[in-house]
Amino acid sequence: MTTRQKDYDVVVVGGGHNGLVSAAYLARAGLSVLVLERLSHTGGAAVSAAAFRGHDTRLSRYSYLVSLLPEQVIADLGLDLRLESRATASYTPVLRDGRAGGLFVEHEEGEATRRSFRELTGSDVEYDAWREFYADVAELAHVVAPTLLQPLPTEGDVRDRVDPGIWRDLVTTPLGVTIESRFADDTVRGVVGTDGLIGTFASLSDPSLVQNRCFLYHLVGNGTGEWRVPVGGMGAVTTELHRVAVEAGAEIVTEAGVSAIAPYDGGADVTWHDGATSHTVSGRFVLANVAPWVLRILLGEPEDPETKPEGAQLKVNFLLERLPGLRSGMDPALAFAGTLHLGEDYTQLETAYAEAARGQVPTSLPGEVYCHSLTDPSILGDEPAGTHTLTYFGLHTPASLFRDDPEAAKALAVRRAIASLDAHLTEPIEGCVARDADGNPCIEAKIPQDVERDLAMPGGHIFHGDLDWPWAPSRSRLETPAQQWGVQTDHDSVLLCGSGARRGGAVSGLGGHNAAQAVLAML
Repeated sequence: MTTRQKDYDVVVVGGGHNGLVSAAYLARAGLSVLVLERLSHTGGAAVSAAAFRGHDTRLSRYSYLVSLLPEQVIADLGLDLRLESRATASYTPVLRDGRAGGLFVEHEEGEATRRSFRELTGSDVEYDAWREFYADVAELAHVVAPTLLQPLPTEGDVRDRVDPGIWRDLVTTPLGVTIESRFADDTVRGVVGTDGLIGTFASLSDPSLVQNRCFLYHLVGNGTGEWRVPVGGMGAVTTELHRVAVEAGAEIVTEAGVSAIAPYDGGADVTWHDGATSHTVSGRFVLANVAPWVLRILLGEPEDPETKPEGAQLKVNFLLERLPGLRSGMDPALAFAGTLHLGEDYTQLETAYAEAARGQVPTSLPGEVYCHSLTDPSILGDEPAGTHTLTYFGLHTPASLFRDDPEAAKALAVRRAIASLDAHLTEPIEGCVARDADGNPCIEAKIPQDVERDLAMPGGHIFHGDLDWPWAPSRSRLETPAQQWGVQTDHDSVLLCGSGARRGGAVSGLGGHNAAQAVLAML
């Protein structure tokens, strides 16, 4: 296995979505670009696969929804991509005083949403607080979103354009404190707080504000924060990115595991292997679409377990023969069409965090369920009518819970995830699960250790590490293009282009776009 040449303008290490975005932008600018991908395919975490033998359904096995990918990137690169809105924003089934009910939030909020808040809480007070809170979030999102594809603003630049009360509540005050001050109902508080905990292990009142940063990224995409379903699955996103990168002239080599990056004045050498032979190529710039912790190892620095990120999520994919009924009487086609919140009352979230912090799989596991096939039935292939996918994303399941006995702890976590769903169903979910060609239930679970093994994300951290604010501290000196775009490393010729860049995380393409802009600025 060889490359077309030995010297390139840019070598991209890692063919995930951000690496492909960088490659497409830079190849379109006329640069010679090589992408080296360790796996047999590009796409990283944003891939679709037939996970169950005997079934055509193509699941988004890891990443599963799109919010932060800017419309500008889609337009710039000419991506043939459809992102569909979900019919329901969220549904939260609850059991109170032995009675099954729920909180229903429409995609476009109207009378049904207000009525649901009133039935759950007894008045319109919480819904009015909800609308006021998310109006504040929208004001911040409208300011921040346009900056994500621009040189990095400073904190002061952004703060000066936002109402001081909004800045206080969302940026400088722990999210939990804000939630407690603005909402009274335990369920409503929890539904608001969950966006601060996706892939992030923290109390909602953590003084580090890591939960606030996570919350912001989940609510700021394209100024609306809407999470949409890519038609054809997540693989449709990266298949398109692969196409436009190659058509622009980028060279992509798969099964090319990079083992070393050696910077020098004016460039860097990249050493990679194809399983049999070692190869070295040179680039004026190397863009690292790997976690910063991994990059340090590739640069020859000693591995430091103390600084290794730790992921905190449980992903369970199901293939169902039919959707189950809900004890509340809610239409499953509406309840499962958006985000179904389970065990995510505010007190449940904090209790689960405390248990996990003590090294215990949470007794009542909080999590969220998504049914992509209700929005995009194309992913089902030729499955019989009534078949559906179901994806469960569990919170407060840090990698440390699975370290001593991964399989036993995973089995326990999956049982508790299923129990949290069964508590609200008219029948056990396992009675609805399809069987694969070998007669096994179509259930696939991924813990952080699986994510690390499959995707080389250290600690299974889906953001490559804790998210940063999408701005620089006010007194920062942003002197180089790499610093100005938030993609710098200690080496001028090596830039971050993945989720570990200052504005990374989720399927956004931000790291890839911004690294490409930094290269073009330097040239």
